[in-house]
Parts: sequence; C-alpha cells; structure tokens
Amino acid sequence: MKKRFVLCCFLVGLAFSSSFSQSTVFIVRHAEKADDSKDAELSEAGRARAEALANMLRDSKIGVICTTEFKRTQQTAAPLAKALGLTVTTLPAENQAALVAKLRASTATSLVVGHGNTIPDIIKALGITETVNIPDSDYDNLFVVVLGEKPYLIRLHYR
Repeated sequence: MKKRFVLCCFLVGLAFSSSFSQSTVFIVRHAEKADDSKDAELSEAGRARAEALANMLRDSKIGVICTTEFKRTQQTAAPLAKALGLTVTTLPAENQAALVAKLRASTATSLVVGHGNTIPDIIKALGITETVNIPDSDYDNLFVVVLGEKPYLIRLHYR
C-alpha cells in the first residue's frame, strides 16, 4: 500500500512538473530609431532602452535571441546578448514561419526583437488569439508568450 502511494505521488508530481515544462518567448519591438531610413540605427533614446531591456531580462534565463536583418533589431538585442554571452540568430523579417518554427522547436527561453508590423503575426502564429496592435510611436511593449498546450500572453511595458 505504501509503495502504491509513493508511486502515485511520483506520477502526480511528474505530470504536474511536465505541465510546467513549457518554454517562454519574450517579444519586443526594436527600440527607438535614429531616423526613418530603411535600415536605421538606434537613436540615443533607443540605445538607452536597449540597455534597460538588457538589465530587465538579464536574470530571465534567456538562451536564444532572434532578430531580423535590420540594424535596429540587432542593436536592441546586443546589450543583452553581450551580458549573457549569446550569439544572436538573425532571420529575415519576412520569414516569420522560420522564426516561429525555431521558437516552437526550442525548449529555451527566447527573446525575439521584431517590428511593429511583424510582432502581431508572430504572436498569432504562436497560438495567441488576442489581437495585438502596436502604434508607430510605441516602443515600450514587452510581450511574454508562454507556450504549452494552451499558450497565453502577458503584456507588460518597460522604459
């Protein structure tokens, strides 16, 4: 009887722990850009925001960082990548399917730095049904998608 009880406790614990073994994806829009050119660099405010992001996520156990080919996304991710000693994976902005496949295949906590027009589609492709809109002047959203059987979204703001 005691062995069955221990076995049941073990199986319940295993089921409980595996239900929490989902990965988490942090998604941010690139920080403020210096100008309106196609491949703009970050402005001074954008560089400060990138540092704030790095400070905020430094202890979040991120193991994968993905950006697009544009300087502003790479520069937004750079301070955190440097602090964590990670190499940034760069994927074309228009190839969201490859990004989503990479995120779904990973068990690591990830950071994606995207664009105001790509983030809503990425979030939707990760299984979130809630509509996300990002105004052109909005740079402080931090979306947290917790993947699993039923993915859910947490929307935060950082400065």
